[in-house]
Amino acid sequence: MITSVTENRQQFASDNLAGMCPQAAHWFNLANASGHVPAYGDDEWTESVCGAMRELFQTDCDVFFVFNGTAANSLALASLCQSYHSVICSDVAHVETDECGGPEFFSNGSKLLVGETADGEDAGKLTPEAVEALIVKRKDIHYPKPKVVTLTQATELGTVYTVEQVRAIADAAKARGLRVHMDGARFANAVAALGCDPADVTWRAGVDVLCFGGTKNGLPVGEAVVFFDRKLSEDFAYRVKQAGQLASKMRFISAPWLGLLEDDTWLANARHANAMAKRLHERLRAIPGVSAPRAPEANAVFATLPPGATQRLREQGWSFYEFIAGGGCRFMCAWDTRPESIDAFAEAVAAAV
Repeated sequence: MITSVTENRQQFASDNLAGMCPQAAHWFNLANASGHVPAYGDDEWTESVCGAMRELFQTDCDVFFVFNGTAANSLALASLCQSYHSVICSDVAHVETDECGGPEFFSNGSKLLVGETADGEDAGKLTPEAVEALIVKRKDIHYPKPKVVTLTQATELGTVYTVEQVRAIADAAKARGLRVHMDGARFANAVAALGCDPADVTWRAGVDVLCFGGTKNGLPVGEAVVFFDRKLSEDFAYRVKQAGQLASKMRFISAPWLGLLEDDTWLANARHANAMAKRLHERLRAIPGVSAPRAPEANAVFATLPPGATQRLREQGWSFYEFIAGGGCRFMCAWDTRPESIDAFAEAVAAAV
C-alpha cells in the first residue's frame, strides 16, 4: 500500500530518497507538453541544457547524459583508458566500493589502483604523494600502466577537496601524463561548501572530465558527463549507445536540468542540504553518548551511537547506513530535508540512546 505524503517520514539513508524538486518538475512537464519532438538528444531541450552547461563552466565543453552515476563514471573512465591501463582512486571511492566492477567492465579490464587516503579532516581524500607513489611504483610491462586519477567530490566520507588540493593532485598526474576524472555525484554540495566558481575546481584546476550528479540534487533521474577536453569525447556517444545508456526520449533526462541550472537552483538545493547536515550534526553532538567529532563539510553526517541504539532506531522505522562509516552511522541530508525532520530524528536518537 502506498503511503500518503503526510505519512511519509523523511529518512537519512541517502539523498537518493528525495523526490524531484519543483523546478526540475516544471521543466519535465514542459518537455512532456511539447508534443512530438526529435529523439535521441536531437531536441531543443537537450541543446539548451548543453548551452547552459557551457555557460556555467565558462568553457566550450562537450556534454552527454546517462541514466545513473555508475554509467557516468564507468563510461567516462573507459574513454580515458585502454584495457591495459589502470585508474588511481581512493580506498573509499565509489568506483572501488560500490559500482560492481562497472569501470573495469566497460574499459575491458582497466585495473583500479587503490591509493592511501588521508585521515582526520581530510579523510577519504587522495594526496599528491599517494598518487605519485602509485605512478612510480612499477614501470615494467607486467604492470597495468597508470593512466587516470579519479577524485570523488565530495568524498564518500563527506569531505571536500579544496581547489588547491584538486590542482595539486592534477599537477602531479599531468606531470606523469595522466588524465584527471572527477566523480561529482555530490559535486553541487562540494561547490556549495567551497563557495567557489564551478570552473575553478574543475577544468581550471586540471580536471579533464566531470561526472556532474543531478539525481542527488533534485532530478528524477540522470547524470551529465562533461568533457572539458573535447578531444577525449571522440566517439563517446557510441559508448553511451553501446552501454544501453542512450535515452530515446532524451528530453525527459535533459529538460529537468534546466530547472536546476536556472537561477542556480542546483546551488540553492545543495546549500540547503549542507545546512541541514550542519543542523543535524549540532543536534547529535549535543546528545550524551553520541560521538560526532567531525563537522560536516557537505551533506553527510557521521556519528557513532552506543550499542543497541541503532537497532532501536531501526525498530522505530528510521533508515540510515552503517557500512559506509567504518563502524559508525552515516546520515544524509537532501535538497528537501526539513528542519522539523532533523529535530524529530534527533529526538528519536536521544530517546534510543
